[in-house]
Amino acid sequence: MGQLAVRALRAVLVVVLAGTVFVQASMMWVLVSGSDPEDGSLPLTALRVITILGMVSAQVALVSVWRLVTMVRRGTVFSHAAFRYVDAVIGAIVAAALLWFAVTALNAPGQRADPGVTVIMGGVGVGILGVALIVLVLRMLLAQAVARDVEAAQMQAELDEVI
Repeated sequence: MGQLAVRALRAVLVVVLAGTVFVQASMMWVLVSGSDPEDGSLPLTALRVITILGMVSAQVALVSVWRLVTMVRRGTVFSHAAFRYVDAVIGAIVAAALLWFAVTALNAPGQRADPGVTVIMGGVGVGILGVALIVLVLRMLLAQAVARDVEAAQMQAELDEVI
C-alpha cells in the first residue's frame, strides 16, 4: 500500500471521526441541556439516541480500519491479530443495520398512507447487512492468507534446516 494512499485514507478517517464526535457532542448537549428546539418529542429524542449510537458504531469501524491500515504498513496484517479488528468492523456494521431497523420501526407509524417508504427503508437495512456479509467473506479470505503465510513460514524453516 503506497504512502499516498495511506495518508489519504488516514486523512479521511480523521475528518469523519472528528465529524461524528462533533455531531455526537451536539446531540448529547441538546438531550442533556434541555435546549431542544423541538420540545423533546419522544420520536425525535429516540432518533437522536439512535443516531448517537449509530455514530459509535461508525467510530468503532473507523478506529478498526485505522489499526488495519497500520498493520498493512508494518506488514503484519496477515496475522491472527488482524481478526480482532475485522471482527470489530463486522460487529459495527451489524449494529448499524440493527439501528437502521430501529429507525425504520420508529418511522413506520408515520408512513401508514405510503408503506412503500418503510419497505424501502427495510431494504436499505438488508443492504447494510449485505455489507457485513461481504466483510465476513473478506475475513475468510484473510484467514486463508494467514494460513498460507504460516504454512510458507514452516516450509521456509524446513528448507533452512535442509540447507
